[in-house]
Amino acid sequence: MPLIDSTMTQLILWAALGYLLGSIPFGMIVARVMGLGNLRQIGSGNIGATNVLRTGNKGAAALTLLFDAAKGAAAVLLARVLAGEDAAQIAALAAFLGHCFPVWLGFKGGKGVATFLGLWLALDWRVGVACCLTWLVAALIWRISSVGALAAAALSTTWIMVLTDGSTFFLGIALTLLVYWRHSANLARIKAGTEPKIGKS
Repeated sequence: MPLIDSTMTQLILWAALGYLLGSIPFGMIVARVMGLGNLRQIGSGNIGATNVLRTGNKGAAALTLLFDAAKGAAAVLLARVLAGEDAAQIAALAAFLGHCFPVWLGFKGGKGVATFLGLWLALDWRVGVACCLTWLVAALIWRISSVGALAAAALSTTWIMVLTDGSTFFLGIALTLLVYWRHSANLARIKAGTEPKIGKS
């Protein structure tokens, strides 16, 4: 009897593939291709769309947002089509971890907001749309990107329970905790009233 059966092997494979997809640093790639410099030396040094926006190039920020969301969605959809729902959830979590802790960048990645939204759009479009709208409304009201991200993460499990059969609830909790962990510095700045508004440095 094998030590690891084929199902476990398959889940491990999708975890690895999800991580690799998620770890692609599109923010840094877009910034370099568009001649915006090294994103690590701009603004917060983060590799996500919010920091790309600090270069003043809205197109580059939009592309980063799109690509970071797409890699999360791609991980989920590929796993679902080829291996089923369990693999899709594993790939989703791995893609998020890949974005936040990419091996290529010394495990110092982004905060995962776009990837979070993209993978939820792929896991269940209703939850994904609800999270996107939550982010948008909160960001428009407070004009702070991190507030939108934290609101979307906080309400994601509510949307899961209201809009779905609840099968992704525990994944939702894990992702929410990770989002809040990655935004711990933002939470401190929000409390102090020093968190920069959208488009500001």
